[in-house]
Amino acid sequence: MVGGCHVQHKTEMEIQSLKREMKEFKDEMKEFKDRMDKEVKRMNKQWGELANEMGAIVGDIIFPATRPVVRKYFDCDPVDLMMNVERKRDGRREEFDVMVVCEDKVFLIEVKSTLRQEHIGQVKEKAERFKELFPEYSDKELILILGTFSIKRELLNQLTKEGIYGMAYREWEYTDILNFEELHRKNRKDH
Repeated sequence: MVGGCHVQHKTEMEIQSLKREMKEFKDEMKEFKDRMDKEVKRMNKQWGELANEMGAIVGDIIFPATRPVVRKYFDCDPVDLMMNVERKRDGRREEFDVMVVCEDKVFLIEVKSTLRQEHIGQVKEKAERFKELFPEYSDKELILILGTFSIKRELLNQLTKEGIYGMAYREWEYTDILNFEELHRKNRKDH
C-alpha cells in the first residue's frame, strides 16, 4: 500500500507541475497576444499615415495642374483656386480637396491616391452636399472631376457615363483630363 500512496503522490505532483507549466504557457501566450495587438495597432496607424501622405502627394500633383487644365478644356480663367476647402453650415461639415471658381462655372475636384468604383458615387454625393454648403455658387455650372495617378479604362468609362471628368497622368508625362472628348460629346447630345 505504501507503494500505491507513493505513486498517487507522484502523480499529484506531476499534475501540479503540469498545471503550473500550463499556467505559465497561458501567461506567455497572453503576453504574446497583447504584444501582437499593440503591434497591429501600430502598423494600422502607420498604414493610415501612409495613406494620408499618398493622398497629399496626389493632391500636390493635381493642384498645380488644375489652372492650366481648366483654361485648356473649359476656356475659363479661375477667379479662385483653393485646396482643402472646409465648410461648416447648419451643423454639417465637409472638406473638399480642390475647388476652382470661374465666372460661370465652379469645379469640384476630389483627389484619390487609388481610384475605386465606390469613389464615383461618393463624389456625386459630395456634390450634393457642396450645393447645400455653398449656395452662393448655385448660379454656376458645377463640374465634377476625380483626380488620381492613373485611371483604368473601365473606371474612366464609368466616369464618362456618370458625367464626371477623370484627371490623371497622360502617358505618365503630364496631368490631364483623360475623358474630355467623350464627355464633351455626351454633354452636347444631352442638351
